[in-house]
Amino acid sequence: MKANIRSRFPNFMVLLADIIITVIAITAAFALRLAGDTVTDYIGSLYWMILISLLIKPAIYYFFGLYRRLWAYASINELTLISAAVTVASAVFSAVMLILFISRLNGARILNFPRTILAIDWLLSLVGIGGLRFSFRLLAEGRAASKKPIAKKARNVLIIGAGDAGALVVRELQRNPQLGLHPVGYLDDDLAKQRHQIHGVPVVGKLTDLRRTLEHRSVNEVIIAIPSAGGKVVRLVTDVCRLKGIPFRTMPGLFELIGGKVSVNRLREVDIADLLRREPAQFQDQLVGAALTGKRVLVTGAGGSIGFEICRQIARWGPQMLILLGHGENSIFEAMLELREDFPSLPFQLVIADIRDKPRIHSVFADFRPQVVFHTAAHKHVPLMESNIEDAISNNIIGTKNIVQAASAIDTELLVLISTDKAIRPANVMGATKRIAEMIVLEAAHRTGHAYSVVRFGNVLGSRGSVVPLFKRQIAHGGPVTVTHPDMKRYFMTIPEAVHLVLQAAAMGQGGEVFMLNMGQQVRILDLAEDLIRLSGLEPGKDIEITFTGIRPGEKLSEDLWGDGMEYGKTIHPEIFRAVAEEAVIPHDLDKIVDELHHLAQEGEASAVIHLLDETIPDGNIRATPPADLTSLV
Repeated sequence: MKANIRSRFPNFMVLLADIIITVIAITAAFALRLAGDTVTDYIGSLYWMILISLLIKPAIYYFFGLYRRLWAYASINELTLISAAVTVASAVFSAVMLILFISRLNGARILNFPRTILAIDWLLSLVGIGGLRFSFRLLAEGRAASKKPIAKKARNVLIIGAGDAGALVVRELQRNPQLGLHPVGYLDDDLAKQRHQIHGVPVVGKLTDLRRTLEHRSVNEVIIAIPSAGGKVVRLVTDVCRLKGIPFRTMPGLFELIGGKVSVNRLREVDIADLLRREPAQFQDQLVGAALTGKRVLVTGAGGSIGFEICRQIARWGPQMLILLGHGENSIFEAMLELREDFPSLPFQLVIADIRDKPRIHSVFADFRPQVVFHTAAHKHVPLMESNIEDAISNNIIGTKNIVQAASAIDTELLVLISTDKAIRPANVMGATKRIAEMIVLEAAHRTGHAYSVVRFGNVLGSRGSVVPLFKRQIAHGGPVTVTHPDMKRYFMTIPEAVHLVLQAAAMGQGGEVFMLNMGQQVRILDLAEDLIRLSGLEPGKDIEITFTGIRPGEKLSEDLWGDGMEYGKTIHPEIFRAVAEEAVIPHDLDKIVDELHHLAQEGEASAVIHLLDETIPDGNIRATPPADLTSLV
């Protein structure tokens, strides 16, 4: 279609039209201003003004790029550009004319004209130049609409949210009748929008009117178009729609849309993450931009769920270079493909390396000299680490030590360790190794004076190896869905939201901080399983059975973000807290302990490793965990 538009509205035709508009605008300005006077008295000035205008205005229009755009896609941005171009052109033209007006040659004025003609010319030029270009868009949309197949029977759609996102969704549906979706109304709690229309579609009520609206109007589908809506709003809509048998879809949440666009292509089925999402907190964009823009940034574990999302959100800040380091070549390659698609001009470096390989890690840091490091690479599966203690030590502890030492060697400015709520009062090997990793980072921060910090948070929805993909797989196979205990609770956060807060915390770090993200309220795993079953169009206990398998080794019924006897303070961000005096729990002989853990792991002394972890971590209780049973891992 673009080729057709170019051939239909070539630039030389636009230039020719601009010349005609320029002549007409000046002539009309004279006619309007001199109505009733003798225009012939000013005919010489008219000719001079037309000549000078034609020399100045098209050149300035070209400078502003008015002949390098496809006007069939003109928007408010183009309207701003046109206004600026016409205003600047008229200002330059007016300045030249006024100079000539006051100049004298042989004692006589060269030009004689009313100065208000210049203002009238500017107004007429703005209307003519802008109207010409937006007429191209109207013509293009008319032709495109006439060629699009119209669905024989369009489905009536109710839009939840009459803000920018809702208006854009409606506009896209109107432009694409072949989708077979016809918007019939909005629901929005803003009283100022009630009984008004947006793009010809009325606001028919508030969100609380959803049930009544579905009962009294012909609605075949509901679309939630409020990216900033919290989980309560999404749950309210989905519960009502489910009771009424009405299909529903949603726009992704605000954190998912960061760096992206709002469009119909983004509509998707409501996911469990939508039911648990929270209303977004304030942004500290200036801090994040100062920490990342123009910097060389390295992310370990970049092929993982958290690591990749960190890369995606970092990319929008325009780093000088983004270095993706990971152990799995396929995941790193796939991450690069997706980032290349969204950020084609951003310089990337892909590094396949194991963080346990000390010489390799030091070589990578020496070659690329990252100024900012996000360390996400870690073993995180609790039951698996109970039966693979040696590997948990070598990866989570020794790997972190290698990263921190390599960063210190090149004076990396900022390093952030992604930690977990399981590091608080750890009752399992995974949590204990992450706690030791935290100590390594904090010790290096106090020793070097660099901005090295730790960010702790709970479970993220949808990450690889987490409970949500497992439940989805079990539901797809017809059940049963296995839950360890009916009272098992966990903190949950969406991956984009967690990463957004990680970047906020990283930007605040001065060195030696332990930040905790506000994870909200803990969620019962049983409730999570039931929600997933219902989102699949099934009923718990009827279509899909739920069975209880018992608590697994190393698990607690609920997690802790706050350790006993520890103090926590507020930060400038309401969703981020900071532990006070966390360095007090770092043993003075930490290096010796880490070396001993490494030695014991290499020797296969699992019991000795657990004993040393309990002795090192003040509130640890790993020895109370029963031996791992591989049959209970899921």
